[in-house]
Amino acid sequence: MAEIAIVLGTNLAVLMGAMLVLWLISIPLKDVSFIDSFWALGFVLAAFVTFAITPGGDLERKGLILAITTVWGLRLGGYIFWRWRKEGPDKRYVALLSKAPGNVHVFTLTKVFLLQGVLLWVVSLPVQLGQIPATPQGVGLLAWIGAGLAIVGIFFETIGDYQMARFKSDPGNAGKVMDQGLWRYTRHPNYFGDACVWWGLFLVAAETGPGRLSFVGPALLTFLLVQWSGAALLERRLKRSRPEYEDYIRRTSSFIPMPPKRAKPAETGSA
Repeated sequence: MAEIAIVLGTNLAVLMGAMLVLWLISIPLKDVSFIDSFWALGFVLAAFVTFAITPGGDLERKGLILAITTVWGLRLGGYIFWRWRKEGPDKRYVALLSKAPGNVHVFTLTKVFLLQGVLLWVVSLPVQLGQIPATPQGVGLLAWIGAGLAIVGIFFETIGDYQMARFKSDPGNAGKVMDQGLWRYTRHPNYFGDACVWWGLFLVAAETGPGRLSFVGPALLTFLLVQWSGAALLERRLKRSRPEYEDYIRRTSSFIPMPPKRAKPAETGSA
């Protein structure tokens, strides 16, 4: 229990400290959009901090967790940072800050940076608790299944992001709905990939005693992606701005990839 408390407490302090630094950077920039790239990189930070403060132990499992988290986090964080530099401030944050009550900097500190720091800390439980066992146990079948699921998730995210970036780079697609490639089978291949990665990391961690408790992390992430800041928020905006999105919703799975539904034939009749 003492080791769990040390790991969780250290990571919380590190993440909150990082969020304070990023908040200070955001003030002269007058933009908080870059926080989304740190959302991914923060998990890598938590994984390395945990690795550093839990010497020895199950190095095979720790290495697997570190490798998956690093590949996922650096790829996603780099992509979001590139998108921010290319497209400018995120419209979601612009709208949020335009309605901020009182001092806007105090609002961004509490409602953007510190809030995301706490959420990041909870979601990262698999990379924290999965590295804690003091004695080597070896990576078992469940962990390798989890690693495979995480690889599938990284594939979905990477290909989905590439397809969307390529679609948006064509001026002829302005205002259109992306419904090709992986986006033909799920409206959110990137979010589905995210969920796969973190449920996969949970399976890697679940072979350990403390790691079994980390299911809270991917459960929270899935809720955030599906019901709160991810798909639900995005779809409300797209339904307002793109009328054809309703038809896309009718024929395409929301989250889990499925074959697209066929359009119903038009009804005919005689006068």
